[in-house]
Amino acid sequence: MSERNVAIIGAGFGGLAAARYLKSQGFAPRIFEMHDEIGGQWNRHNENSGVWPEMRVNTARFVTRLSDLQYPDGTAMFPRNTEVAELINAFADLHGLRSHLELRAKVTRLAAAPEGGYDVTWESGGAANSSTFDYAVVATGRFNKPEIPDIPGLDCFTGECGAIHAFHYKEPTEYRDKRIVVLGGSISALEIASDLSMMGTKRVYMSQRRQRYVMPKMIAGTPLEYFAFTREGALEQERLPLDEVLANTKEFLLAYGGDPARYGAPPTHEDMALAGVAGSQHYLNLVAEDRIDVRPRIESVFGNFVRFADGSEVEADAIIVGTGFDLHLPFLSQEIAQTVKLNRKGMVLSDFTFHPDLERLAFVGLWAQLGPYPVVLEQQARYIAYSWSGAISPSSSEDLELGLSDCVAEYHHGDYRQQHEMAIRFARLAGTDPEGYGDDEFQEILAKSAVTGEMFRIVGHDSLPDAEQRVRDDFDKYGIPEVKKDIAARFGKSGN
Repeated sequence: MSERNVAIIGAGFGGLAAARYLKSQGFAPRIFEMHDEIGGQWNRHNENSGVWPEMRVNTARFVTRLSDLQYPDGTAMFPRNTEVAELINAFADLHGLRSHLELRAKVTRLAAAPEGGYDVTWESGGAANSSTFDYAVVATGRFNKPEIPDIPGLDCFTGECGAIHAFHYKEPTEYRDKRIVVLGGSISALEIASDLSMMGTKRVYMSQRRQRYVMPKMIAGTPLEYFAFTREGALEQERLPLDEVLANTKEFLLAYGGDPARYGAPPTHEDMALAGVAGSQHYLNLVAEDRIDVRPRIESVFGNFVRFADGSEVEADAIIVGTGFDLHLPFLSQEIAQTVKLNRKGMVLSDFTFHPDLERLAFVGLWAQLGPYPVVLEQQARYIAYSWSGAISPSSSEDLELGLSDCVAEYHHGDYRQQHEMAIRFARLAGTDPEGYGDDEFQEILAKSAVTGEMFRIVGHDSLPDAEQRVRDDFDKYGIPEVKKDIAARFGKSGN
């Protein structure tokens, strides 16, 4: 066994990013993927994928990728799922990762080895295999075990199309001319309800515990990321008191997403911390057109009838449950699971990554998040690779212990994190955050830009000579027009 062998479990964005940066730091990665192709969630043929055939991404293309590659010219702002999968394959080819893949290999156990490192056991071709590695990375994804609420009668629903979780929504055409109840209030539920209501269903009912604010993908031609996931926005959340952050967030949501009640949806909770946010380009407009009928939570199901908490009832042909996922890591040994205090929602880790009692083991991307994951996963992968290689000073045991305390106190895995906050967190840890870089004009551009992978290739290890220009180019192409004009005017340049 080489001294720097590393097992990586999962070949989606997170696992491949980890392999790419660990390989560049001199490690020998071996990537275990239970499917016969890479891509994770973005390979819709993977049994652990919840993607449906015509699904488009709900995040802009410049943040739905890793920074080494861009989508081909002509790709829409919101690529098809197949285009994301193609980009992932191109990334693997670019970095020579195919030779490190162990496909059709289902990991069944990850355990600490008696003499150090980690024992990995996997099934392949009907046979059990095992090997010991110096390091291990768990990157299996957060969204592959559907959470099903306990609703009386749900198991006995008799509608002709049955009751499924949104994860298993694969054949939209089956629901034409049918009466559908969609349960949930987050992005997948809203997108599926929208998809169905525009496809010729007889009726779509949306059942929610609470009405969230809903943001569109684009605002007046500008991608949402340049409004909601900017560097300035993340730093403001760190600096301001929570009540002021919540007040500013509410003002922003009302200005750019609108009050859901004005579309005909239920009113949101007065307390912004309890209201919540989701995203969908069409949902509220479809409610306003009476193509989606919003109802309260489901109280019970009897036969093919659904009763809601307000006492109303509807006859339904299908129920689609979009209420989220449980964290599912069944291959962890009991010792590891107990050490990280694994439960159905999360773990206790330092900075979502390490545990002081599990040296040379890392976890990637296993939190729930608002906003796209790829940029964040790349920075986390760099943090892991640079820490293990010594390119940066690794966190001390004391720092990791403090990180565990922060995890509990800040409820890290108990609620949604935000993309821009998480990307900057990991970039700081990896020594790649461009804080203070460049002249005053560029600092303004950085502040007003969406948090992209290029932003963290400007300084530190694996920096790129054209990264600054790429950030400028993205800002020129996608930034808010009024903001671009203001910066141009203040620095004596012409703005578009």
